[in-house]
Amino acid sequence: MLKELLTYNPNTGIFTNKVNRGISRKGEQAGGLNDNGYVRVRIKGEKYGAHRLAFLYMLGYFPEQQVDHINGICDDNRWCNLRHVSSSCNMQNQKEYCNNTSGFSGVQWHKKTMKWQAGVCINKKCIYLGGYDTKIDAALARLTFEVNCPNWSCNQRGVLIKQIKKAWPEFNLQSVA
Repeated sequence: MLKELLTYNPNTGIFTNKVNRGISRKGEQAGGLNDNGYVRVRIKGEKYGAHRLAFLYMLGYFPEQQVDHINGICDDNRWCNLRHVSSSCNMQNQKEYCNNTSGFSGVQWHKKTMKWQAGVCINKKCIYLGGYDTKIDAALARLTFEVNCPNWSCNQRGVLIKQIKKAWPEFNLQSVA
């Protein structure tokens, strides 16, 4: 039924109406952003995440678990940006929080020790990776953990690598492997 109502362009991630549907007209982009920044599409009175509909459209099924936007942009529903992942993996690929002052994922300033602390959470368990004099050292400790940890299933460390390269252009990933 989905393919009778909508077309999906995997290169743009956009769903388009194939027929007039209520106030939506044939040829118009389907759906709109919700409060969390995800594209939601109404079909037969039910709202669905466009990222989940992309799986149904492309592979013929809804993912059993979660759909991760690899680049962290919630409304980027290009097929190359979506993957079916566990909840744990999806949490590992979160973008940094708006109150992050270090500029590095998993690195924060600790007032009592006057050190930059590195840490990571896996399966709701937080692991302290140490205190460091510089935030780049703390970020490198976090990256080293991600590279070497067998439980870091996503291996989506691209954001942290970009953050480190921005602060330290000479950085070479081979030095932490």
